[in-house]
Parts: sequence; C-alpha cells; structure tokens
Amino acid sequence: MTRNEQHFVENAVGKWTDIRAAKNELAQRFIYGPRSEALKRGTTSMLTSARAATSAISPGPIGNVVGVGIGEKISDGSPTGALAVKLLVRMKYAQGQLETKDLLPKDIDGIPTDVDEVGTFRRFRATAKRKASGMPNPRTKIRPAQPGCSIGFQDPNNQFVMAGTFGAVVKDKNGTYVLSNNHVLADENKLAAGAPIFQPGLLDGGNVATDQIATLTRFVTLETQQPNTVDCAIAKAINTNIVSNDVLYIGTPQGTTDAGIDMSVHKFGRTTGYTVGTVSSVDTDVTVQYDIGNISFTGQIIIVGTGSKSFSDAGDSGSLILQRGTNKAVALLFAGSNTHTIANHISDVLKALGVTLA
Repeated sequence: MTRNEQHFVENAVGKWTDIRAAKNELAQRFIYGPRSEALKRGTTSMLTSARAATSAISPGPIGNVVGVGIGEKISDGSPTGALAVKLLVRMKYAQGQLETKDLLPKDIDGIPTDVDEVGTFRRFRATAKRKASGMPNPRTKIRPAQPGCSIGFQDPNNQFVMAGTFGAVVKDKNGTYVLSNNHVLADENKLAAGAPIFQPGLLDGGNVATDQIATLTRFVTLETQQPNTVDCAIAKAINTNIVSNDVLYIGTPQGTTDAGIDMSVHKFGRTTGYTVGTVSSVDTDVTVQYDIGNISFTGQIIIVGTGSKSFSDAGDSGSLILQRGTNKAVALLFAGSNTHTIANHISDVLKALGVTLA
C-alpha cells in the first residue's frame, strides 16, 4: 500500500481489506456477473455491439455501470478524505428519476459508495483527423523517434488509417523495443509478428516506404470472455539509433513506482500533447468498448485531468504516464471517456511483456 493510500485508509470506514472486498462484490454484481450470464445464455449482443455501447442510456445498473473501483468519496463537490467504493456510470440520474429496481446501493457491508458520471469508456486509438495540439508537434516525423509521438500500423486491407502514441523504449536480452498498446501496434490481436510499425502513424502522414521504425514482436492477447489486466504490445526497433527514451517535453523516465490515490501525474500524447492529472483510483474494474467487443479489465488506474482540461483523448492510447516531480513511470494509458482516463499499472505491463524500461 502506498503512503497516499495509507492516508485515506486511516480516515476510511473500515479497513482497506474490507473496502476491497466490498468493491469486488459490486464489481461481480455489475461488471462480471452480467457478462458471465450473457455468455452462458448465448446473448452476447451486450458484449459485442458497439452500437449498443453508444445508444440511448438506460438507468438500469447493468447497462449504466461501466466501472467499480476504490477512491475518495466526494460530497457536494468537495473531497472528504475517506475512501469509498466508486460506481462509475455512463449517466448519473437524480434519485427521483429512478425506479426502486434501478437504485444503486448507498453502501455495501457498511462501506459507503460514491457515484461518478464518466460517459462511455472506449479504447483511445485515433482513426480520424483531430485538431493539432501544441508544443512540440508529436504528429511529425521525429528522428530518433521519441515516446509521446505518433505511431501506428498499416491495415492489411487498406480500409482505414490510424495512429496512436509511442509510450516508452523498453528492452530485454534480445533487443530494444517500442512499447504501446495492443490496439495501437497489433490491431486488437489481428496482426502477426513482423508487421511494420511506422512513425508517424499513417493517419498523420507516415510513409510506408520510408517511415518504418519497428516490427511487431509480441502482445498480450485481449480476451473477450474473461477479465484483462493489460492492453500492451512491443515492436522491435529496426536499429537502436532510430529511437530515444526521452519522452517529448518531459524527459527520460527515472524508473518506475506504484500509482497512489491523489498522486499528481503527467503525460505527453499524440493528440492532446502535454497534460496533467490526478490519480483518483488505483483499483477499478471497468468495461471498455473495442472493435472486437466490450472488454472487461480488472485493477485499473483512473485519472482525471487538472482543472477543466481532459487528460487524454482518442490517439493518446499508448502514452506513458509519469509521476510529476520524480518522472517515475506509473502507468500505460489505453482508454477513457471525455472526463476520465484509464491506464494499466506499468508494473503489470512490463511483467506481462517480460521487459524493462530502457
């Protein structure tokens, strides 16, 4: 447990283990239980339909709750210093608008709950042009390529062009690699090892003939029928001089550390550039919309932007998230909504891929 978490635990109702047990109970009720039942009955439309994820929102908890985590309880817009089980909903309704069957619990086994409106969570790969962000420009050709800049694959069928974000340079005994998400480097499990990776991504003007920087090496498979922990992949640099480990505008990562509640973090991404945010949860289970279906993830980090600015947007997937002040890497960004960003713990990512930061 981090020092930040310890501060909140001391002021929370019950022990940390009690809060985590309560969170797991509600995640089973609203996230995993419905998925399991749908799979048993063969009614998988709720799991695979992107249209369903963006259609009119029902107040029913099964369709409305997209995440269950642990974070600080907010009362009348102000922090309370106490931990609660956070229920993340696509739309927050006033109690008078809800039927009894649609009411969310105010507590679970004596542990308070807190409801946050987050919209629809979706993976953050860009497939359409967006307004350019500020300094420096991550969508240009950069050599050596730096984390924070635009990268991507080529669709074998040439039906679309895309771009995501180069997260970090990592290594193992066999070489040096570009780290990003599965959906940025491997097209949600679809591409084979050896597929070329370009900088900038083809959406941002990358040239297939001249702009390859790496080849897809391995990825952690995204599972549609069981919870995931990470969305990550690596691509081996075509030579060691073609990449740099300095994150655009931020600098070189200084090792890794665990995320903590209320930790101040920053990142540089392909779409929104440099942004600052605050960790609101380090243990949230979520449902995220992908092309291959609605996928569940367990134990994720949730980040909200500072002030009124969003921390991330489509195209920022793959960005490395670092602690402000220390520049220690804490997470790999992969999804979110207009208000909330979701990221994998960097320790889970590196372990799953068998690599370390370069």
